[in-house]
Amino acid sequence: MRHFGYLSPAVRSGLFHREPGEFTAGSPVRTLSVALGATLYCPATRPSLALDVRKQARRGVVSMVLCLEDSIDDADVVGAEENLVRQLTDLAGVGIAGADLGGAEEDLPLLFVRVREPAQIGDLVRRLGPAGRLLSGFVLPKFTEDRGLPFLEELTAAEAASGRRLFAMPVLESPDLLHLESRTETLTGIARTVEKYRDRVLALRLGVTDFCSAYGLRRAPDMTAYDVQLVASVIADVVNVLGRADGSGFTVTGPVWEYFPQPERMFKPQLRRSPFAGPAEALRTALIQHDMDGLLREIQLDRANGLQGKTCIHPSHVAPVHALSVVSHEEYSDACDILRPDRDGGGVLRSAYTNKMNEVKPHRAWAERTMLRAEVFGVAREDVSFVELLAAGLQSG
Repeated sequence: MRHFGYLSPAVRSGLFHREPGEFTAGSPVRTLSVALGATLYCPATRPSLALDVRKQARRGVVSMVLCLEDSIDDADVVGAEENLVRQLTDLAGVGIAGADLGGAEEDLPLLFVRVREPAQIGDLVRRLGPAGRLLSGFVLPKFTEDRGLPFLEELTAAEAASGRRLFAMPVLESPDLLHLESRTETLTGIARTVEKYRDRVLALRLGVTDFCSAYGLRRAPDMTAYDVQLVASVIADVVNVLGRADGSGFTVTGPVWEYFPQPERMFKPQLRRSPFAGPAEALRTALIQHDMDGLLREIQLDRANGLQGKTCIHPSHVAPVHALSVVSHEEYSDACDILRPDRDGGGVLRSAYTNKMNEVKPHRAWAERTMLRAEVFGVAREDVSFVELLAAGLQSG
């Protein structure tokens, strides 16, 4: 797999100073956690699930969650499990109704199943049999220390029984994490739990929809998660405790973007005109009409607040997330300067772009994270902005 692999070599060469690197389900945890990018959720009830996985892979999706939890009705769980097993078996074999699904297994996205209860993990691995090799792991809902431990123990047992590496992606969405009086204790318990299973925890996901639900809130497309102060405070505390850059932290992914049409915009568009000057003005207009400018703003704020990747519920969100994940030439230049071997002693130097000062020691952790992102998402050419990257992604989709 590789990001932007669906583009032709000629197009990639024109966009990238350093092209995105390849990775597999067996790559190191540190690489995979960043490579997740836009993780697309899909209800496990979909009758065309196997075909959907193939289709989204061709469009650039590299991680998908097949959901047995909140996205389906309680009454549909048994049928969803049966459909999931059948569809993954088809995906690993001949195909639906004997028709070849096309493509090799190595071209599939990283696949995860969002379960409701711990026992589902072992049960699904057993029922899937050889087709279980397609699974990269499980998403664990409403994760706290008490609730999370049984999930992780079940995942460890399933891993041992199957002989395959399985990752966990806990979802932090419990009201205990949101409520101020219980937040510190809850975060401390979560930190203890994920540290114990560090080699199996791929990333921590934020369940912002559940946070909003606890107070009867829902953000409009004009607003980001960071405009909802209750939510912003939780994100800050989660990153504070669980997203540190000193080696003790984990990758924390950005919250889901809830897109829905709005008949009338109450606020002016957040998408500036200047990056879209000229022919790209039509792209800006289309993004605003589809309420995507708020998504672009939230992705930028995710990065500024220490989050990587994003939970997505619609395929149209994938290209913006990936376009804004590409390292700019300026970021790459700064990171290279900071990480030069002869700079180990520290110091301050002027950026090659002559618009900022790079402090070697304080900016080192940022530079290391930037270089890891560059490995999986690539580095844009000096004259290429996210606009060109986004346009290429949208045209190919």
